[in-house]
Amino acid sequence: MPGLGKHRRPKQRPIARKLAFAGTGGAALALPLISATTAGAAVTQPAAAPAAKTVTLAAAKPAVEKAALPLSYSVTVGDTLSKIAAEHAVNGGWQALYEANRIAIGSNPSIIRPGLKLSIGAAAKAAAAKATGVKAAAAAVKPATTYANNLDGWIRQSLDIMARHGIPGSYNGIHRNVMRESSGNPMAINNWDSNAAAGIPSKGLLQVIDPTFRAYHVPGTSLDSYDPVANITAACNYAAARYGSIDNVNGAY
Repeated sequence: MPGLGKHRRPKQRPIARKLAFAGTGGAALALPLISATTAGAAVTQPAAAPAAKTVTLAAAKPAVEKAALPLSYSVTVGDTLSKIAAEHAVNGGWQALYEANRIAIGSNPSIIRPGLKLSIGAAAKAAAAKATGVKAAAAAVKPATTYANNLDGWIRQSLDIMARHGIPGSYNGIHRNVMRESSGNPMAINNWDSNAAAGIPSKGLLQVIDPTFRAYHVPGTSLDSYDPVANITAACNYAAARYGSIDNVNGAY
């Protein structure tokens, strides 16, 4: 049993001395020792990666719309209506461009002076639509038939009128009777037969007396019995009523 009042110096264990030694200057040796003695301790976790930053992208801008066709254009040296119409895609081409600016340009579309203001927008488009409509209307209207001012033309014009009124007859039938009655002279007149003696001489290409002409006159033709077309048409109308057709007439009728 130890004596009273004295303190026994406690013995240091080997591991303690090693720790003390390490603390006084053996820092390099302490690291593996500490690592080894703390193997069961919680392992230090690596620092968490910073949260990803959310980037808001600006909304894509819509494609720039095609520029509208300008309303006017100032003519420069070397310009032509064809060139301007092509460069600005004028619907209807130079013709529509000219129609839209006819008053400003004048009667000659080949002459345009520098500095002249031309409408190439809505006005040109409207002119193109108008020109298209006019062309379509012109195409729909059948051109009027023209006839020669001779026996052939008179017969053909009379046949067209007869067709519209349902009067039968042929070119050959009319021509044959005309040549027998008047030799093709529209001013022929018979002053010697019984009709002439009665004061109503036969007249014209098919030698028709006035009362017969008036009775069988076809609307739309002249009221002059010497008129070649009116004379042929009235005579054929009379022949159709009496003989069925001028084609059936082969002598005096």
